[in-house]
Amino acid sequence: MITNQIKAVMIKVAGLLIACLLSVASYAAIEVYDFDSVQQEAQYRGLIEELRCPKCQNQNLAGSDAPIAQDLKQKTYNMVKDGRSDGEIRAYMQERYGDFISYKPPVRPSTWILWFFPPLLLIILLIGWFWQSKRRQLVASGESGVKVDSTTAAALSVAEKAELDRLLSRADNHEKSDHDNTSFEDKK
Repeated sequence: MITNQIKAVMIKVAGLLIACLLSVASYAAIEVYDFDSVQQEAQYRGLIEELRCPKCQNQNLAGSDAPIAQDLKQKTYNMVKDGRSDGEIRAYMQERYGDFISYKPPVRPSTWILWFFPPLLLIILLIGWFWQSKRRQLVASGESGVKVDSTTAAALSVAEKAELDRLLSRADNHEKSDHDNTSFEDKK
């Protein structure tokens, strides 16, 4: 009985190993392109690293095995062999597939959000962070019994003034109760 179970497990393991080996062998396809010069090969490699696969979400042509990526690699190879420049090949690809094909889209009104939104968002977040930290320092200094001068108080909004007054009165009440407790103990 046990030997039948062991045989069944060994057959399953052998089947899994064969399936793994076959799947690894399918990835072993190597593209071989003949170039006239080292410059052409470097141009080709640079372009397929820079151009994005239209089917894949975030993968360049060099790393994609999608059929359209294979076609685009072949087209890039043919254009490099014809002596076309990088700019001509990029223009051809952008004309056919739009700005999505490039990891470095051109700066124009339709792509301004891609170029200017991330740095603008970073600047806004940094300003907000500095403003919050200064505001926390102001509130913390109010709790510790530090008096606020008239120029600082004038710069505060109504809500901030109310919050500051509440915190200062709480701090004063706390100090007063500590003083009363101390004097009561002294009288004992």
